[in-house]
Amino acid sequence: MAASAPPFDSHSDQQSNHQFPFEFAPHLTQDSELLQQLDFLPGLKELLMVRQVHALEHATAWVLTESMPPRPASAPFSFFPSPSEAEQVGGMSTSEGFYLYGKFDITQLRRATQRALERIVSGEWNLAVHPRCGTNMSVGMLLTAGLAIGTHLVLPREPIGQLLGLGAATMTAMQLAPELGGWAQKYVTTAIPFNLTIEGIHFLGERQGYPTHFVRVKWIDR
Repeated sequence: MAASAPPFDSHSDQQSNHQFPFEFAPHLTQDSELLQQLDFLPGLKELLMVRQVHALEHATAWVLTESMPPRPASAPFSFFPSPSEAEQVGGMSTSEGFYLYGKFDITQLRRATQRALERIVSGEWNLAVHPRCGTNMSVGMLLTAGLAIGTHLVLPREPIGQLLGLGAATMTAMQLAPELGGWAQKYVTTAIPFNLTIEGIHFLGERQGYPTHFVRVKWIDR
C-alpha cells in the first residue's frame, strides 16, 4: 500500500471517502452482542478486534491526509513520478493496534487518531473504507485470476483468442475491483470501532525507509 509506503492507504481524492454509502446503520453493541452469543469460538474476539482496528487505521489515514496538499496539476509528466506526501501514508492492522508509515510527529498522530475515532463512531462510517486498501488489491487479483481462467476454458484454444480473452478479463477485473473491494471492506474486513479506545502511540524508528509508529488500542465491552 514504487517508492511509497507499504500497500494500503493513501489519499488521492479528498472527497472519495464519501463514495461508499452503507446500506444499513451499524449499532453500538453489534460486536459485543456477537461475542456474547458466539464466545465459544476460538479467536473470534481477535478477529472482531482486527476488523475494528482496520477501520480506525483507515479513518486515521483519512484525517492525516485531509490537510496534505494533493499532487499539483501542473507537475511535469513522468512515467515514474515521485509520490506525493499523502501517497506516502501507509498502514497495517493487528489485533493489538496498527502501524502507520509516514512522516508525522507524535503530537500530530495523537490528535489525528483521537479525532478519527471520534468521527467514525459518531456517524462518519465511510471513513472505514479506503480506496488504496490492500483489500481492493486482493479482490482485483482474485477477479483477474477467476475471469482469466473462465475465458481460457470458454474461448477457443488458439493464441489470438486466448490473448484477447485475457485482456478482456483483466480490463473487466480492473473496472469491478474498486466497487467490490469497497463492498468487501464495508462488510468483511472492517467494522466500526465502537469497542476500541486508544492506549498510546509509540515511535518504532524507520522500517523499510519509512518512519513507523504503532498505535496501541484496547477493547472495551459495551
